[in-house]
Amino acid sequence: MIRMLIVDDEEIITDGLFDVFSQLNLNLDLYKAYSGEEALDWMNTTRVDIVLSDIRMPGMDGLELMRNIRSSWPHCKIIFLTGYNDFDYVYQAIQSPGISYLLKSEEYDKIIKAVTDAIHELESSLKFHDLVKQSREKLTTLETLAQGNYFRYLLQGTRTTEELEVDFRNLGIALDPALPILVAVADIQRTNMHHSFAESQNAALAVKFLAETFLAERTDSLGIIDHYGGLVWLVQPKHGQVRELDEAYARTVKFLEGQFELMQQACLDSLGITFAITICADTCEWKQLSEIYDRLRSEQYRRAGDGAQMVQTVTLGTIGTAANSRTLREKAESLAIHLEGGNREGFLHLFNELMKTAFDERGNGGPFALELYYTIALFLLSYINRWELHDKVGTTGLMQRDRHSSWQDSYEFLKQIAESLFNLRLSVERNRAAAVIEKIRLYIEEHLGEDLSLVRLASVIHFNPSYLSRLFKQESGINLSEYIDEVRMEKAKNLLKKDELKIAEVGVQVGYETPHSFTRFFKKSTSMTPAEYREIVRK
Repeated sequence: MIRMLIVDDEEIITDGLFDVFSQLNLNLDLYKAYSGEEALDWMNTTRVDIVLSDIRMPGMDGLELMRNIRSSWPHCKIIFLTGYNDFDYVYQAIQSPGISYLLKSEEYDKIIKAVTDAIHELESSLKFHDLVKQSREKLTTLETLAQGNYFRYLLQGTRTTEELEVDFRNLGIALDPALPILVAVADIQRTNMHHSFAESQNAALAVKFLAETFLAERTDSLGIIDHYGGLVWLVQPKHGQVRELDEAYARTVKFLEGQFELMQQACLDSLGITFAITICADTCEWKQLSEIYDRLRSEQYRRAGDGAQMVQTVTLGTIGTAANSRTLREKAESLAIHLEGGNREGFLHLFNELMKTAFDERGNGGPFALELYYTIALFLLSYINRWELHDKVGTTGLMQRDRHSSWQDSYEFLKQIAESLFNLRLSVERNRAAAVIEKIRLYIEEHLGEDLSLVRLASVIHFNPSYLSRLFKQESGINLSEYIDEVRMEKAKNLLKKDELKIAEVGVQVGYETPHSFTRFFKKSTSMTPAEYREIVRK
């Protein structure tokens, strides 16, 4: 969803524009600010795609705001609202790309058209093939595969800074081994499942190449295809931005959250690929890479819901010994990938294909069938042990093939265990999703008079805003904004039934600081003003 921020120091203009765009079906996530400083706070919190702003404001004016926007979100489109005497400001502004302007005296139709044009420009800029073409010139497929092999080598042990410098130079890795990194992992999901290894590899490469374009302006990064066919990014702020390390890395985390959301939409529209991203907010020393990587994969497993289009930021705290083994038998690798990713269809398809190769025409199994059985049984047992599922999935006879009356029965037994694991995972994801939604509902009820923007609510559970919005609608059957309005209306009616509070005070308690905003909200829902409602209740 495209995010638009409306900025003007005149409250009546800001609120009016906010109301106008709220009623349009433009698929916009709207926010408002009454000063340049407040707008900057929003942009330091979340990605902003379009800014509709007054160009002349007290304090931070539109030009200074524009410079800050360019440093944080280079893709952001800016539309300035100007007066007749502001053309000196306008002349300076239009020297930068992505800037347009309108007179404040223009009708709403022209403002709506300018915003609609900006939306179309953003959507066009996300067209996948042009972006991939640009980034392919920077990194070849051969280099990508070599770097992926090197990443797996890094996970096996530590290297000195001097050794890393030599390796990076030879492999064309534009990272500084003397500085820490940020790590992000992606679980790629395909809406149209193809079982060819080449197609899966190409899908991962496509997402990796796309990231080069989205991340290059603000960061130095390395995207790698990992052992499971997913993606890992190692990221550092560009050298010119590391004078204050902690601040630079914190700003880079916010930048990654916003850019990965844009990448997700581009991949979905162009390739039918979705992916869940988990970002570590803590900086990682190179010697900690193995532990951080394992922990992030664990966080992906424990996600709420199906993870489609999710951007999750986690803080891992103290790093200890890695708990998860990355070494699986070669013939079970593809099945293990499907199991880890929760891809039931891909798992069963490949499982059935392997069964056909394990038996002869009479259904008898040879040495390969025995090896395949124990290979699959071993990674199923490893999965059960790793996630402590012994009391939920029976393993009796799993490592004893001769307890089964036939080869067919033994493989059906393996399939039943796998089906149980997929069912259990689905159930757990739904329970976690329900717990997240309940937490959000409780927070809304307890903070009704405070900021309940999508960005604020998302920060409570450390998800990206668009994923929270989708998850809430999926689990509750109602949009999050509609639910907040319902809760506000319920509380407002209860408070109006009593005479202890003035109408303006009731409005403040349900999140409306100005009386006219509360009256407009109440009348839109009930066709009467708060005063009229209170009078009817009294009678």
